[in-house]
Amino acid sequence: MNMNVIAETFAPGEFLKEEIEARRWTQIELAEIMGRPTRLVNEIIAGKRAITPETAIQLGEALGTGPELWMNLESQYQLSKVTSSDDLVARRARLYTIFPVREMIRRRWIEATDNIDVLEHQFLKFFAINSLDAIPSLTHSAKKSRANDEVTMAQLAWLFRAKKIATEQVLNKYKKDSLVKVLPRIHALLTAPEEVRHVAWILSECGVRFVLVEALPSSKIDGACFWLNDEQPVIAMSLRLDRIDNFWFVLRHEIEHVLQEHGRDKGFILDQDIESQSAERIEQEEQVANQAAAEFCVPQGELNGFIARVKPYFSEERICRFAQRLGIHPGLVVGQLQRKLERYDFLRKHQARIRDIAIKSAPADGWGLVEQV
Repeated sequence: MNMNVIAETFAPGEFLKEEIEARRWTQIELAEIMGRPTRLVNEIIAGKRAITPETAIQLGEALGTGPELWMNLESQYQLSKVTSSDDLVARRARLYTIFPVREMIRRRWIEATDNIDVLEHQFLKFFAINSLDAIPSLTHSAKKSRANDEVTMAQLAWLFRAKKIATEQVLNKYKKDSLVKVLPRIHALLTAPEEVRHVAWILSECGVRFVLVEALPSSKIDGACFWLNDEQPVIAMSLRLDRIDNFWFVLRHEIEHVLQEHGRDKGFILDQDIESQSAERIEQEEQVANQAAAEFCVPQGELNGFIARVKPYFSEERICRFAQRLGIHPGLVVGQLQRKLERYDFLRKHQARIRDIAIKSAPADGWGLVEQV
């Protein structure tokens, strides 16, 4: 006997009626055996009263079935009356299990709705997939890649949002030579925090799309280089750490990925928590990008010579004079020294904030802003 199917169709009273008839008892006799009013038995059989734990125990003892049978029949019957036929709760739970639903709605990447069909459709559209069972892929080329296996859904959501914003930009064709030529212009901006406002425009002249998207919680994204196609690179940054040294290091890091065409086959290179990366675990592409970024921010020969001359007396005055001689903001020297000395509290006051300046000068999403695309 399939109790689940029957419990969804019949009330427990139907089974109770069969049990007492099989014993040739009357309702009055069962009530007397249980020591309960005849009305109670009558209302259970008529489906007007639910079986309580106390009644289940008495029925189990009187009929020799055990109380579990009657409690199971009652609970399954009650569930059958309230279970949604279209399984709305299960479908919502599935969405929340797969995607960062609440955060994406808060960021207005997905519109809040009580209609589960509309909600599912929005996620399918956002990630460009035909089924919730499909794995979203940023890959544009025909070459198969398993790079997405190493990326969380929150990180993929960030990448897809950055891609959407970048796709709306209309730029000239990317030229590697042009990007190489503007590097000195970009380096000249390292003198002051407010100079970051020129980055988006200079990169756009070379055909490189530049977008800023606030990272989702716990994703630890610093930046990414991805390709809309083989000739349209994008640099996306999260500004997770609001510091002048981190901004320029991550930017130059991603520029090197573009110049080296890293990630073009698989679609993207995602850089996570750059400052905490272990040197032993960094892949070759990341080592190349890190070396270019470090050299760009503070010429490493100059920095090593400075350290050799003044160690261990790294006074604020000496650092500021050194930065002035190089024509860069002191915060960039401080950032490099912090990593080399493993003293991340050292002269932190010089690591100027740049986020408010940056998000006003480039396509940005987050920090209370929503890029209209």
